Amino acid sequence: MKITVLDSATLGNDIDLSLFDDLGEVEIFNVSPRETVADRIKDTDVCIINKVKLDEPVLKDAKKLKLICVAATGYDNIDTAYCQSNGIAVCNVAGYSANSVSQLTLAMVLSASVNLNAFSNSVANGSYSAGNVQNILTPVYHELCGKTWGIIGYGGIGRRVGAAASALGCRVIVNKRTPVDDAECVDLQTLLKESDVITVHVPLTDSTRGMIGETELKLMKDGVFLVNVARGAVLDEAAVANAVISGKLGFFGCDVYSTEPMPVEHPFDKIKEYQNVCLTPHMAWGAYEARVRCINEIKLNIISYINGENRNRIV
Repeated sequence: MKITVLDSATLGNDIDLSLFDDLGEVEIFNVSPRETVADRIKDTDVCIINKVKLDEPVLKDAKKLKLICVAATGYDNIDTAYCQSNGIAVCNVAGYSANSVSQLTLAMVLSASVNLNAFSNSVANGSYSAGNVQNILTPVYHELCGKTWGIIGYGGIGRRVGAAASALGCRVIVNKRTPVDDAECVDLQTLLKESDVITVHVPLTDSTRGMIGETELKLMKDGVFLVNVARGAVLDEAAVANAVISGKLGFFGCDVYSTEPMPVEHPFDKIKEYQNVCLTPHMAWGAYEARVRCINEIKLNIISYINGENRNRIV
């Protein structure tokens, strides 16, 4: 059996991929530009990817391909309809990064809520030492306790964020496709209107693409905190950039983009240096422990497939 890893660079250089060696011949590519993908998978049995796009044009000549393993929970970069029609199994890895993504979500909100960068800079640039007052209390900040934290998408990540927000004293409201009894579930308009903090944790589907746009932004409170750690295309990115520039958003944090890496002509390029903006390079999922967990799960998915089982099967 031949196993091909197409974009190992996205998994980090500190991750040991030799664990696949006992399953067959392993070929590893650091990166795979679009024009190289079809040739690299044409003779492989198992393909492991993270961000590489696998659609019909690159899959049609991969006659030996039996299994695609994506090192992620989301699989919108894979043409699952084509795979299903052509007998190619697809497995994802669910839940491996929930701790990591929720941690970054909280880090963004907590840092913004206390203006951490501004206060840290006042010490680093010498203005605190040069003053004659024992403390600096501007810019003014407010407690999160008593605020309303809206969570869009309430899977493993959303639940962890909700638990932490509750522990901070926030009222937590949830917008979820299927309401649950253990959370205060509301429709999207209510969440947008009532929340002081909004964090987004939904997969990218036809129904979630562009779900936060100009209309939705207008419903939000002035000064609301908005954090997207889901998929870039869940937001109308141009509308969000304009909401930052106009002052509608008090803080905007984002780890994901409709085009990755974020190109220089991206709408967020004009807001990337704003003090109330935190843009990170799609790293929320990537704590070391999460990446090790992900790779181990992929091996178990391959073994399961070999044994005729349906572990983490999407197709």
